[in-house]
Amino acid sequence: MAQDIAGNLPLHGIHVPLITPFTRTGEVAAEALEALAHEALDAGASGIVALGTTAEAAGLDEAERDLATGVCARVCGERGAPLTVGAGAGGTRAAEASLARLTRWPQVRAALVTVPPFVRPSAAGVLAHFARLSEVSPVPLIVYHIPYRTGQPLDAAALRALGALPGVAGVKYAGGGIGEDAVALLGDLPAGFEVLAGDDAHLSPLLALGAVGGILASAHLATERFVELAEAWREGDVARARPLGHALARMSAAAFAEPNPAVLKGVLHAQGRIPTPDVRLPLLPASRGAVTAVTAALERLA
Repeated sequence: MAQDIAGNLPLHGIHVPLITPFTRTGEVAAEALEALAHEALDAGASGIVALGTTAEAAGLDEAERDLATGVCARVCGERGAPLTVGAGAGGTRAAEASLARLTRWPQVRAALVTVPPFVRPSAAGVLAHFARLSEVSPVPLIVYHIPYRTGQPLDAAALRALGALPGVAGVKYAGGGIGEDAVALLGDLPAGFEVLAGDDAHLSPLLALGAVGGILASAHLATERFVELAEAWREGDVARARPLGHALARMSAAAFAEPNPAVLKGVLHAQGRIPTPDVRLPLLPASRGAVTAVTAALERLA
């Protein structure tokens, strides 16, 4: 299913994994979420992502996840923008069921599927997991490689094998740094397989190495500057890209000084863009100092 259309998926550019804003009574603030989606696209984002880690998907119930997906689907349908939705699970059968639900929203263009967390299968097991999912998924898959959360490191050869699967369109690469495997992977990609930066502070060097864009939580803020950075590297404008990349990396580092998305929500609330800065337990609201640090970094970007 997914294998028939993976090659037509537009992954280039900046995709914003939206937070889930909450009302003062703790419900999903659907109107604020819709506004954030439009704001990201107005600022030049190529697409948006629903139900990523930044959305606190693990803290939402099924009805709330459906609400958030529906809001994002409606905006993307209106704007002609690609929507990616976080799906998957630690077990393959559960991941299949998660992917099957995506047929409810025809606007969904891809599924962001984490390497199975916690269970730590072998690299061959990860490959078999994604091979099965690519056979049954209604949309192309973007592998979410984030070993510091999943406990499952994969080397360049393993990621290349995943990229060769016909239903896998790309990888959100959040390896925690720019190491040998990142260089090796980007130096020899399977046909039709793209790399998106997943560690916000490492966007610029990954773009320089050949990544086509990023899925970046901190791109809620100064979205147009992240878009500008991606365009600068694509055009080979190193003189523009390098200082901007450093400035955005400093801002992103400040945004992740406390567990994501607490600081982002604090800043968005301070900007009047969401009704509360609230996050759900076990997360805690951001400190005033963390919010102030990001606000200062944004002012230096202007």
